[in-house]
Amino acid sequence: MKINDVLRGKGSQVVTISPEATVTELLALLAEHNIGAVVVSADGVSVAGIVSERDVVRLWNGTPEAGDVRVSAIMTAEVHTCTPDDLIDNLMRMMTDRRIRHVPVVVDGNLAGLVSIGDVVKSRIGELEFEKEQLSNYISS
Repeated sequence: MKINDVLRGKGSQVVTISPEATVTELLALLAEHNIGAVVVSADGVSVAGIVSERDVVRLWNGTPEAGDVRVSAIMTAEVHTCTPDDLIDNLMRMMTDRRIRHVPVVVDGNLAGLVSIGDVVKSRIGELEFEKEQLSNYISS
């Protein structure tokens, strides 16, 4: 199964935020969309970074006026990405090895989607259920 298969099921819409936005604006965006991370992008197409709830928690621990801090100050600038043609198994390995939960999907340098660990688990469960059904049918016949 490829990343493109996951995007077909969930869609390619990605919530982005400007690097100049404040942490308060970031928190409102995360709450509004009920998500755990957003891609940081000045134009909504390029990937400048990624910022998650974890980044906010690390900042909030002992930082006065944390809500006024710019997203660019807490984002991860070295973003690991994938393409629609990458295999889910390879993405799972990367997410596990690098301990990341969200990976932007990029095509020709442009943002084309976002895959979360939840999306990966959901697709893997679907594969396993399909295999189980096929094996059960094979055994029954």
